Amino acid sequence: MEKENQKLQASENDLLNKRLKLDYEEITPCLKEVTTVWEKMLTTPGRSKIKFDMEKMHSAVGQGVPRHHRGEIWKFLAEQYHLKHPFPSKQQPKDTPYKELLKQLTSQQHAILIDLGRTFPTHPYFSAQLGAGQLSLYNILKAYSLLDQEVGYCQGLSFVAGILLLHMGEEEAFNMLKFLMFDMGLRKQYRPDMIILQIQMYQLSRLLHDYHRDLYNHLEEHEIGPSLYAAPWFLTVFASQFPLGFVARVFDMIFLQGSEVIFKVALSLLGSHKPLILQHENLETIVDFIKSTLPNLGLVQMEKTISQVFVMDISKQLQAYEVEYHVLQEELIDSSPLSDNQRMDRLEKTNSSLRKQNLDLLEQLQVANGRIQSLEATIEKLLTSESKLKQATLALELERSALLQTVERLQGQTAELGGPEPGPAPPEPAGRRRPEPSPRQSTAPEPGSPPP
Repeated sequence: MEKENQKLQASENDLLNKRLKLDYEEITPCLKEVTTVWEKMLTTPGRSKIKFDMEKMHSAVGQGVPRHHRGEIWKFLAEQYHLKHPFPSKQQPKDTPYKELLKQLTSQQHAILIDLGRTFPTHPYFSAQLGAGQLSLYNILKAYSLLDQEVGYCQGLSFVAGILLLHMGEEEAFNMLKFLMFDMGLRKQYRPDMIILQIQMYQLSRLLHDYHRDLYNHLEEHEIGPSLYAAPWFLTVFASQFPLGFVARVFDMIFLQGSEVIFKVALSLLGSHKPLILQHENLETIVDFIKSTLPNLGLVQMEKTISQVFVMDISKQLQAYEVEYHVLQEELIDSSPLSDNQRMDRLEKTNSSLRKQNLDLLEQLQVANGRIQSLEATIEKLLTSESKLKQATLALELERSALLQTVERLQGQTAELGGPEPGPAPPEPAGRRRPEPSPRQSTAPEPGSPPP
């Protein structure tokens, strides 16, 4: 009975933790019909090996993700990504088991411990100092810092790991953090040189210039660049400032579309609140509005932002702006009156950044070539199968033709063998009629009669 009571207590604790974790208000309420669609996909036998229709998944995410299934749905979307991208990135880390990483010591321990109390300090699961939530979060961040030595630990990662931990178990959250960092492209913005974050700020500024020129001019007039307000959006994926329900929806889209979603959400937020931002006339009030007031403007506005993100496509612009950034950096180096040492330092940093980008592009090219080879092999197999099917079809048609000829020949032979039907027998000649035997005639002689 004691063991059963312990199991019951553990089960009750799990339920209590789950209630604590999911203590947030949904942005997009999920209808029962949509929940049913998700449950069918999640319970499909052998789902980890089945490629589901992308449009169906896109539609389902757009209509909403049920909060109590969200963690499982994120894992499902990660499975689908791996099925559609069978060639892993060369930057994938060593496959060290999570429990083995926990046994090791990390040099990042102090930085991680400081940030634990700053991560979702008002959420009941994380609020207790070194409680269950903080301990699990520490384990995930420690394990990741050991797994990825280049990044180690960076401010902002605790919020990303925290969002994952609210929706799944500790080890599952660690695996999904690896997926977001290495497969979905979040890792590059946490590198120590922070060059990618600078590029992202430039890209966001250019997007504002192209999509909301009046807002861009207003911010430029007051010397407000994206780094003054948007850096936390990227580093914490909006989790440090926005309601959890909104952040969860952003994560839904990232698992579906990748890190480009962060740009879309930022652009949509600024664009949809443009009239309110334009009302402010100095740097302090504009930045305060964007950082403090904008994240709390209500569920309706948040849902509108999410809906806009689903129909945006800015991938080509982002690529063009990244190239543009590097060209401008080179021009600045050439034109600025720097000393030789300063110029050399900048060139080395630029070269280092370009090498990393070249490696990334080379890796993407290799992955693309691998996919092309796989597709070509598949096409070749399909063509071979098609050729075999055509030959089999031709053989069957010839066999059918031969069978039809045989049937016709057999029908002809049957008609010949049957001949004309017999008519009535001809009458016998007169005088040669045979005497008809008596009906009672017998072969035995009658008694008393002489023998024949």
